Amino acid sequence: MNSLSGTNKLERWLWPILATSLFLLLWRYSVTWSGTKVFPSPGEVERGLAQLVQSGVLYHDIVDSLRRVAIGYLGALCLGIPLGLLFGWYPSLNRIVNPVVQILRPISPIAWIPVAILFFGVGDDAAIFLVFLGAFFPIVVSCVDSVANVPLIYRRAGINFGLTPPHLLARVVFPAALPQILVGLRIALGIGWLVVVAGEMIAVDSGLGFLIIDSRNSGKRYDLVVGAMLLIGVIGLILDLLFRRLETVKPVRWGFRNES
Repeated sequence: MNSLSGTNKLERWLWPILATSLFLLLWRYSVTWSGTKVFPSPGEVERGLAQLVQSGVLYHDIVDSLRRVAIGYLGALCLGIPLGLLFGWYPSLNRIVNPVVQILRPISPIAWIPVAILFFGVGDDAAIFLVFLGAFFPIVVSCVDSVANVPLIYRRAGINFGLTPPHLLARVVFPAALPQILVGLRIALGIGWLVVVAGEMIAVDSGLGFLIIDSRNSGKRYDLVVGAMLLIGVIGLILDLLFRRLETVKPVRWGFRNES
């Protein structure tokens, strides 16, 4: 049994490493075969990123992007979770506000860029606002659906034990809905990370999004453009993996399939 578990863990690391190596080899030989002088090879991207690391620019851009995402995402959490639980707990209230939510929800946060600049000017506040918008609606909808999907027998059991509505929501409904809520929060984090990069290309003068557009405009440094793109993907993967660690926390672990 232990050997089987060890083999599974080895495969979980081995196949992604092989796939990544194959991708890098294909990338390198595609650049060599095509003879392009515009699109960089993996080695050129590595050397370009090394220059940014040595100058300290890359560190500050990564920190700025993560800071904006953290502030906007936490704001969406603080407002979106209570509202989502409230709307899910009171279906009549949800029927009133749902049309407005469904009208605003499909609007891409990128479409809000001109409005964000109008309200907040060019700077951090505009980018943070875009992250907030990108994460807010998925969180609200996830919480509403999660509360609505809690089996009625759970509520009846809580009522039979004499729980008041606030205690029933806090001690029965919310814990039962939490695994599904976390899925929505994970999706919202991914959207927030995507949106901040787009916002940084227009509304601010730092961050990974700004690094992409600035490298393109000043000297056509496509090695830095591609390097920043890869960093965005890697950081997004790390954020997703860290968030998935929440699935192993005891109060919510029962709601997820064991994939180990």
